[in-house]
Amino acid sequence: MEYPHLFSPLAVGGLTLKNRIFSSGHDTVMAEDGLVSDRLVAYQEARAAGGVGHVVLQVSGVHDSAYYTSHVLMATTDDVIPSYRRLADAVHRHDCHVFGQLFHPGREIMESRDGSLPVAYAPSAVPNQRFHVLPRPMSVELIHEIVAGYGNAARRMVEGGLDGVEVVASHGYLPAQFLSPRVNLRDDAYGGSAENRLRFLREVLAFVRAAVGPDVVVGLRISGDEVTDDGLRPDEVHDACIALDGDGTLDYLSVTAGTSASYRGSVHIAPPMSRPHAYTAPLSAALKAVVSVPVFVTGRINQPQDGEALLARGDADAVAMTRALICDPLLPVKARAGRSDDIRACIACNQACIGHFHLGFPISCIQHPETGREREYGDLAPASPRRHVVVVGGGPAGLKAAAVAAERGHRVTLLEAGRHVGGQALLAQELPGRAEFGGIVTNLEAEARRAGADVRTGTAATVESVLALQPDVIVLATGAVPHRFPLERTDDAVVLDAWDVLRGADLPRDGRVLVADWRCDWVGLGVATLLAQRGHRVTLAVDGWAAGQSLQQYVRNEMLAAAIRGRVEVRTDLRLLGVDADTAYLEHTLTGEVVEIDDVRATVLAQGHRNVDDLLEPLAATGLEVHVVGDALAARTAEEAVLDGLRTAAAL
Repeated sequence: MEYPHLFSPLAVGGLTLKNRIFSSGHDTVMAEDGLVSDRLVAYQEARAAGGVGHVVLQVSGVHDSAYYTSHVLMATTDDVIPSYRRLADAVHRHDCHVFGQLFHPGREIMESRDGSLPVAYAPSAVPNQRFHVLPRPMSVELIHEIVAGYGNAARRMVEGGLDGVEVVASHGYLPAQFLSPRVNLRDDAYGGSAENRLRFLREVLAFVRAAVGPDVVVGLRISGDEVTDDGLRPDEVHDACIALDGDGTLDYLSVTAGTSASYRGSVHIAPPMSRPHAYTAPLSAALKAVVSVPVFVTGRINQPQDGEALLARGDADAVAMTRALICDPLLPVKARAGRSDDIRACIACNQACIGHFHLGFPISCIQHPETGREREYGDLAPASPRRHVVVVGGGPAGLKAAAVAAERGHRVTLLEAGRHVGGQALLAQELPGRAEFGGIVTNLEAEARRAGADVRTGTAATVESVLALQPDVIVLATGAVPHRFPLERTDDAVVLDAWDVLRGADLPRDGRVLVADWRCDWVGLGVATLLAQRGHRVTLAVDGWAAGQSLQQYVRNEMLAAAIRGRVEVRTDLRLLGVDADTAYLEHTLTGEVVEIDDVRATVLAQGHRNVDDLLEPLAATGLEVHVVGDALAARTAEEAVLDGLRTAAAL
């Protein structure tokens, strides 16, 4: 077997897991009224059908004060039991186990139920940085009530058919707040000494164990290092885990990194592609060396070979491949069958998974928009009748349309004018920390070719050449080009587009380079960092409140940190008006005042894109069925492009 460690069984408490790949707990925004929905059942069943050893359900609140988002699961009444049962039955059909997460956020409150600010409770009145929440210290009576809530929630999960429960003490949530001497400033039985700070978690685990009995698996999720100034440190985590291991209430530890409480620490909740693969392995290895129970680990493990190597070294006993399974639910099946090259590798873009969560929408994947939409696209019917589909353009939209249409049985011909397919994704991968973005091209092209699509590169499409193929259906995926707003400029002003920079254009070495960023996304921020790394003095002027404001916050924070380290000057709320040989003229969008930036020797424009659909009218005039997808329809992002391709091909 190619991956003997990944596919060996693992005994955990009274269970035997069939393999060592699992999907860790993550919010899907698929709960409805605090209950498991049909959409969530379909989502988790897809992972189970894909071959994972076990699934950890997203967090369930254990007390009314644990309501940290408007879409959280709540295990505070028996109403939740039947919905757990439906999910458990669906997962069990595939020889897969399912655990539930017992959760209280403490001060980590993201939003409220109705828009008014809720009261947040924590061990002490210590504010967090990220959400700017100043909590109310918990009374001893409330502590006892919440501890009992953990036990009652665990009972409901087991009555609902779940195979185990996992207490969430990771990422700076309530149990971790009690453990930290910098967050827990109490001077009663729940604070002060290390033993007192551990009391809350010990009582929680004791109540949970009493509620579920000796045969149900009880685990603990914890950050091996919260990577922030007032967070838990590795030695404190080790001491706590050694003590808890000695109590005999735990069957496993699940190790991650980071904290929700700070910008720097929260990046590790879903680390972007700038972080190395399996980078948290040293944290699990350190704990595995000092405890007796199995240790699981989470942290950018997106390929089976990474998980296999980690297990072979003895760094952990099981590996979470959560975003990898969002991207390709069939990853375990493919790996076990020796089809690793067919795996659609996660690129850690964070756009449609945790990015959707932060926007309050059900999660998905930019490469695999079927995720989260299993009830719509999980089982597409074969095409009837089968037709000849000609796709014009080989960017993400065209590739996805070609792959899905061919999978359904259509004869597909894809025409790409360039030497390589990929469109703008080929440029995106040239930016600092974004090299893995090119994986979307590799994955989509492989899917299209495996499905039988005839992919022709170096083939520019004209009306005549398309009609010569005798298509039944045409899908236009001709992309976009850089947009330029009206700009006053003198003849000697050096003005380029971001695409020019990524294609290697030379810029003056003296003076300043101004990057004028209208979209406030990865393009302007990434190009500014790239130019700084090349030795230029760079000012990034964004037409918004922050550079990267349209990006998922962990990606934005990582890219902003790289720009700051590169000495990029960032100026906000500025719209470019004009440039001459050495000065740029901008308008402050809030005050209307003109702002001059001097010593500008070159201006780079990152002002969005304009769709290209020149073939639409003449092809539509022939009476043929024509569909427009991706940026050719409207310039957006790779997520919408791939989703357009799926929707169009599914309807053909």
